[in-house]
Amino acid sequence: MPSSSRARQQAIARLHQMACLDFTGPQRIAPVLRELRHIIAFDSGGYYYPGEGGALDAYLESPALQAVMPDYFDPRVLRSEGQVLCRSLLSLPAMARHQRGPLALAQGQLLTVPRAVLQRSDYHEAIMRPAQISTWIALVLCTPQRRGLGVLSLYRHAGAPQFTQQELATLAPLEACLARALQPGELDADDSEVQASGLLIATPQGRLLWTSAEAERLMPLAFGWRWRGAGAQAGRTGQLPHALQLLLQRLQWAWQGQADAPLPQMEWRNAGGTFSLRATRMTAAVADEGNAVALHITQRMARGTRLLAALQGWGLPPRQHALAYWMARGSPEPQIAARLGVSLPTIVHHRRALYERLGVQDRQGLLARAWASPHPLPAG
Repeated sequence: MPSSSRARQQAIARLHQMACLDFTGPQRIAPVLRELRHIIAFDSGGYYYPGEGGALDAYLESPALQAVMPDYFDPRVLRSEGQVLCRSLLSLPAMARHQRGPLALAQGQLLTVPRAVLQRSDYHEAIMRPAQISTWIALVLCTPQRRGLGVLSLYRHAGAPQFTQQELATLAPLEACLARALQPGELDADDSEVQASGLLIATPQGRLLWTSAEAERLMPLAFGWRWRGAGAQAGRTGQLPHALQLLLQRLQWAWQGQADAPLPQMEWRNAGGTFSLRATRMTAAVADEGNAVALHITQRMARGTRLLAALQGWGLPPRQHALAYWMARGSPEPQIAARLGVSLPTIVHHRRALYERLGVQDRQGLLARAWASPHPLPAG
């Protein structure tokens, strides 16, 4: 639950600061949701946005909701959704043109039928009941030109009260800064770092044979429900997601061409980071499987994402939070003062208070503490 009015105001200030940082995109959804929890009460959050190739992608905190996402695309469920809700996740352009501000699941907002009808619908049985969702808020995020960026959803689980008009009014003024924070931006490869890598082995036809423990952890981050829904879960073999099937197809084409043809690779970004995947031919892993393919997956994260996770664990007031971020990013104090719209003596005052609060002596101590902080991988 949100704590005090002071905590809410500080979280709001940090969200506005986040919208002005030097990197943006869906990778920021985890710290965004952490700040929103100080402002409005919800059990789990999600962010739906156009992924690679324009297909719907999602960051979902709830494993139960992620597990039912393959069922969402069933024509029967989509048809039922259209009968009980006024907006579909698949209609982001229309939502961006017509929807303003946060809407809650209630008569006259997202819900177009009485709640009793919703509870008897295929949509409720396939999505809401298994995911234990009782209600939610949907906030469409757009550019100033009303191009849809994604849909931010805050969920309450079974037995929780409906969202109130006061809670919607609290969230509404944050729409613009949330859009700026999550708007996709360019990735600076020199300002990112490898978080993890893993290995999968598959047949050239796309049947999964084996995955390393790291790959088991990375694949849901990279492919979300497309990975879970493909049968390629821990302890099971199954067909690989479509993108990996295409990679294997490109590898087969390379085999049919020159022997020294470059190995096929692919790279894509989502809320879990930037992923690269490389395919290589290898000796058969199982005698009767014929040729086998090694798929090397690597995850990179913007350093700013790791830094935000560290700072959120420190619980700093907004001014010290912003100062710590820019100092850790290497900005000189005059530049930080200009960014924050304050005088240099004010920055010096806050820097001394920050060092005392953290128990460090200088910027090197701040850097050591910031980059040594744990930075768990975000949920997919």
